[in-house]
Amino acid sequence: MGPVRRPVVIGSIGELLVEFVCAEKDGRNLVSAPYVGPFPSGAPGIFIDQAARVAASFGGRALFAGAVGDDAFGSVILDRLVADGVDRGLIRVVPGVPTGSAFVSYNSDGSRDFVFNIAHSAAARLPALEEIATGFLAAGIWVLHISGSMLGDAAMRAVGLALCEKLANQGVAISIDPNIRGELISDAGYIEALRLIIAMAAYVLPSDADAEVLYPGQDFDTWSGRLLSGAAEVVVLKRGDQGCIGRDASGTVALSAHSVTVVDPTGAGDCFCATLVTLLAAGQPLAKALARANAAGALAVQKLGPMEGNSSLAEIDGMN
Repeated sequence: MGPVRRPVVIGSIGELLVEFVCAEKDGRNLVSAPYVGPFPSGAPGIFIDQAARVAASFGGRALFAGAVGDDAFGSVILDRLVADGVDRGLIRVVPGVPTGSAFVSYNSDGSRDFVFNIAHSAAARLPALEEIATGFLAAGIWVLHISGSMLGDAAMRAVGLALCEKLANQGVAISIDPNIRGELISDAGYIEALRLIIAMAAYVLPSDADAEVLYPGQDFDTWSGRLLSGAAEVVVLKRGDQGCIGRDASGTVALSAHSVTVVDPTGAGDCFCATLVTLLAAGQPLAKALARANAAGALAVQKLGPMEGNSSLAEIDGMN
């Protein structure tokens, strides 16, 4: 894998949810239908679970700051994260408030409709900024990953942005997956905060859809080059079934997607990002880390449930 300088410590922050998946297509969450779940979810939660699985291969650690309710759904999330090696010391259990949730309905054209309960649930009740920063720094955090999905709630956004600034000033690398969800954009502050985090990030990891919002009419070479002339060390464009493109100071790497049967695409991007960032932080060259991330994403889409297709490094290497 290449030399590891010291055990990598990856941290993330944001919403922890249980997810229910509609068993029938094209209902758009508007008609009565069976739903399957609860699955542990939340974009940053999927990320940290996968990061923990990958980091375990070389003695690394994964930490998360967030909150769940004191209910059965909270137990579903915590049990999964702890079983997969995530340090739960900064995950609050909030009595009297339900665990956050997401309901997803798939459409025949490949689109998805979500209904989220974040702002009015335990998911939005993060630990205090100083508690998170102190805990992450005491653990020796290397990389803080942010999913744009946490920026829809103004209070969560404020904590996330302030944490990025505080940790970046301490030499911690910032990773950002814009993960723009229209259902979560409550005001103009969402995109503004996203752009501020991108400007300080070492790893910038948008999807095709994100890039269309952030860099309309610009090709990858143009906007990735601009980011690499700033704080960014690695820029990657996630392209779903078209594969991915990554770029750093040494050049550009483009990979085709693996040919697999897609059962559930939700969470594949988070799984991809976690694998990539964890391996890059451990000293892996971009080409090798990108190939493994590409394989991790392919594994993820083959299972129903956003975290059910998360994988170990051994499973990932079995795909390549």
